[in-house]
Amino acid sequence: MENQKISKSASLDSNVRLIGNVVIEENVKIFGDCQIENSVIRAGATIKSSYIIDSTVGEGTTVGPYAHIKMNSVIGKNCRIGNFVEIKNSNFGDFSKCAHLTYIGDADVGENVNLGCGVVFANYDGKEKHRSKVGNNVFVGCNCNIIAPCEIEDGCFIAAGTTITKNLPTNSFCVGRVKQEVKPKRD
Repeated sequence: MENQKISKSASLDSNVRLIGNVVIEENVKIFGDCQIENSVIRAGATIKSSYIIDSTVGEGTTVGPYAHIKMNSVIGKNCRIGNFVEIKNSNFGDFSKCAHLTYIGDADVGENVNLGCGVVFANYDGKEKHRSKVGNNVFVGCNCNIIAPCEIEDGCFIAAGTTITKNLPTNSFCVGRVKQEVKPKRD
């Protein structure tokens, strides 16, 4: 049986689908073309053209457009989940952000983390899923891969284009990409 609790101060545009047990707290804004299923949207959150399934979105967090949050994910408060971001079975800490084109699967991401464009948490080895952990105050540059299982401790900085395959100790700076070579054109 469905149980839906929607605050009187919440604003829902047209074409918003609420399925199953849904809680929408005060001052939430949900724009058109959203589907929210068996989820909780905390006070002051804003959702734009996104799917949220079996998850919780924290207070003051902005989601979308075109984000997909699913399978028991918990998004902290005052986060930014941008366009074309998918989060599955993960925890995403307070004040963290991933603005666009990112996949976070089976991960625990700390507070005040910035994930650049094109970050992918590679969590499947062909037989099993594995988890990754990212500490607090971590910066991950664009086009990085984090291959599970691994742990990135607090304060790390990962340069754009890096693939992480090993744990990173606290306050590490990591660059893991092939050196660029420029060769003259042959006639």
